[in-house]
Amino acid sequence: MKVYTTDKIKNVVLLGHSGSGKTTLAECMLFEAGKINRRGSVNDKNTVADYHEIEQERGNTIFSSLMHLPWKSTKINVIDTPGFDDFVSEVASSLKVADTGIMLLNGQNGVEVGTELIWDYSKQFKKPMLFAVNHLDQEKADFDTTVDQAKNRFGSGITVVQYPLNQGEGFNAIVDVLKMTMYEFPAEGGKPDKKPIPDSEIDKANKLHNDLVESIAEHDESLMEMYFEKGSLDEEEMTKGLHGAMANRDLFPLFCLSANNNMGSGRIMGFIHDIVPGPVDQPFKVKDKEANHPVDPDATTSLFVFKTISEPHLGDMSFFKVTSGKLTLGSDLINMANQGSERITQLYLMDGKKRTNVEELHAGDIGATVKLKNTHTNNTLTVKGSDIELEPIKFPTPRIRTAITTKTSGEEEKMAVALNKLHEEDPSIIIEQSKELKQTILSGQGELQLQIIKHKIENNYKVDIEYLKPKIPYRETIRKSVRKDYRHKKQSGGSGQFGEVHMLVEPFTEGAPHPADLNVRKEETIDLPWGGKLNFLWCIVGGAIDVKYSNAIMKGVMEKLEVGPLTGSYVRDVRVAVYDGKMHAVDSNDMAFKLAATNAFKQAFVEANPQLLEPIYDVEVLVPEEIMGDVMGDLQTRRATIMGMDADGHYQKIKAKVPLSELYKYSSTLRSLSQGRAKHNRAYAEYAPLTPDIQAQLIKEYQEESVN
Repeated sequence: MKVYTTDKIKNVVLLGHSGSGKTTLAECMLFEAGKINRRGSVNDKNTVADYHEIEQERGNTIFSSLMHLPWKSTKINVIDTPGFDDFVSEVASSLKVADTGIMLLNGQNGVEVGTELIWDYSKQFKKPMLFAVNHLDQEKADFDTTVDQAKNRFGSGITVVQYPLNQGEGFNAIVDVLKMTMYEFPAEGGKPDKKPIPDSEIDKANKLHNDLVESIAEHDESLMEMYFEKGSLDEEEMTKGLHGAMANRDLFPLFCLSANNNMGSGRIMGFIHDIVPGPVDQPFKVKDKEANHPVDPDATTSLFVFKTISEPHLGDMSFFKVTSGKLTLGSDLINMANQGSERITQLYLMDGKKRTNVEELHAGDIGATVKLKNTHTNNTLTVKGSDIELEPIKFPTPRIRTAITTKTSGEEEKMAVALNKLHEEDPSIIIEQSKELKQTILSGQGELQLQIIKHKIENNYKVDIEYLKPKIPYRETIRKSVRKDYRHKKQSGGSGQFGEVHMLVEPFTEGAPHPADLNVRKEETIDLPWGGKLNFLWCIVGGAIDVKYSNAIMKGVMEKLEVGPLTGSYVRDVRVAVYDGKMHAVDSNDMAFKLAATNAFKQAFVEANPQLLEPIYDVEVLVPEEIMGDVMGDLQTRRATIMGMDADGHYQKIKAKVPLSELYKYSSTLRSLSQGRAKHNRAYAEYAPLTPDIQAQLIKEYQEESVN
């Protein structure tokens, strides 16, 4: 197996909305490079990338897939990614290790919402990008409209390198304004004939060529001087300028494709070989520091794990990029996250599920290994004594939540093991064992992701599960001040129990003044684990209660905060001032005062105009303008408060505050309303009062459950 040095490696990631043709393009690239002797197809379920059974069933990419191919003197690592935003974490991890992205646009549909989402991630990772308009062989293909949409959404850096001739069902030729030649393809696709640009196209080609030259010169002062002197740039100068402009994200070259007919992939691979930025152009950021870690072949060996999988037919496998030095079989490395030692006993290059053994990998290369003991996604491995730790991937916050349980009692532990494994594979999956709700809460990106999780748990881990509507973490508080006293007295022979507590219970806000009629001797403000605060004031004067009982009294109050009187929800933002009471020289003890405090607080709370609070989320919906009315109408049925609307490219962004209880399965509803053309994000905003009718209903339901 040929070993490639850092300067001969390019890493590209295929990006785009579902149906843009990423997997089909990967097949073309492998075929043109001689890696496969026959192109597979998504319909025939025999592509290299989409090898999982569930991907073949659905006809869509769900998991990112790594492949590699030789092109001239270069090794190109290709990562195919899913287009559904439910699996955006796969895109994020792939962007982390790629040097350049290839964004596919559907020539029939133009810029789609999935493209918008992925573009935002490419900006976060500051990745160079080239665009390719695919499906130009389709009847409704419209190259010019697609380019206009791309420029409108992604900026004037979109620079046409190619445009199609005969787009539509007769598509067979591409005019390349960088090479100033025409590529004419045979009916079966593959290697084109190079021909002069037709006279009818020469004016258009010259204009686009000049636009390209000017765009390149504009971003390089030395080239700008040459351009002014000569009036043009030669191919070598344009190559140098394009490389620099792409690395700086100033220019985004745009190409033409028919991946279905294998037209245009070879030229893109040539461009990757000649021009696109490589590993040395994409240093890694060091964790918690401003410094960058260069991809240096002569430096200390380090690697970054960007993906972990556990498959029945593959086992546990870690995918990584060598971020410096050279990795060889038998290398002993230290995991910087936990200081554990790992030995690299096997090294693989991957082509979908196919493994190829190798002896070594150089800085910038991407590979896989197995049987790492305690290494997970986002971990940095390096040699002993090194302090290199790279910045982790920031995965998207969840947009959907559900409760999950086993269908068969006794299999909860097996389900927990499966969920933890799945979280290791995809850190955007969040699992919470909620003591408050008495449910296991699973949070993720969307309904489709939840379906895949269920499929994997039931098929890979043999545990039957079901999803339930998750409970809502309501909070309880009060709206007025109440004074209450309670005496706990118990006598049953020998020492008894006696404690009497007088307390003021009132709403608390930060900076609120102390009660005017009380002499505060001690104050403690506790940040409650579930949010909000407890402000505890000890106001005893004259020894009515010994100060040694203050902790027991506060403990009694704290216990009641965990099970609110209205619905059993957590209580927040209250002040408790203990100002009087009684004790007994023999019968008073901690338990007596704890129970007295609990009951005094409970009675006061119920009389203090209690209020249920519900969690409110900030929701942003990106939606095509023509269906904005439907989406707005649906939001209003969910008790949403519309905060504003803004144009975002050719989409509209709706900002709203929506109760969490109204967001159950919102992802599915939005997808149905928009035919998959809208997306949303959500983030916790605040707790807000419930309306009286909903509060009354929840209290009634809680009381009925308590009786039963």
